[in-house]
Amino acid sequence: MLVILLQPGSASRRARAVVREALRAECLPDADITDAETVVAELAANAETHARPPYEIRIFNLADVPTWCELVDGDPDLGWIPAILDRSGKQTVLDLFPGTDAGLLSESGRGLFLVRELTDGHCRAYTTTAFTTGVPAKAVAFALPTRSGSCLTCPPMLRLARRRARLQR
Repeated sequence: MLVILLQPGSASRRARAVVREALRAECLPDADITDAETVVAELAANAETHARPPYEIRIFNLADVPTWCELVDGDPDLGWIPAILDRSGKQTVLDLFPGTDAGLLSESGRGLFLVRELTDGHCRAYTTTAFTTGVPAKAVAFALPTRSGSCLTCPPMLRLARRRARLQR
């Protein structure tokens, strides 16, 4: 597991670069890399807008292949995130939260639906512990594309990954 501390103000840019580097090393098609970059940038922007530091990106490898990406923030409250990520692709925020003003969606509220769509629903939100500080946190995560086309549907075992984790700053 690779863990990188993301700095406030540049979390999206750095997260995109980390994912791009990991996936280019696997010789994936540009379209797959672009989708993964879009997803991680959206998650990092959400973390900076709605949560608090520390912000971390974690890349999990299975057999030396990057397979799962977590964007971690220092707010352990999952809120409504699982309700959006765990639904069928046909539902919108208006379906999940009746009475929501559709005009509000012009500026925010669409990002997690985009995440769900670009990952074909292979995304999750769960509580965790920040690697860099040990404080309770949340992870919003997704399966990375692979050359084989297979992808994880749930996160790897964090306890095992922590033993082999390397922190990059």
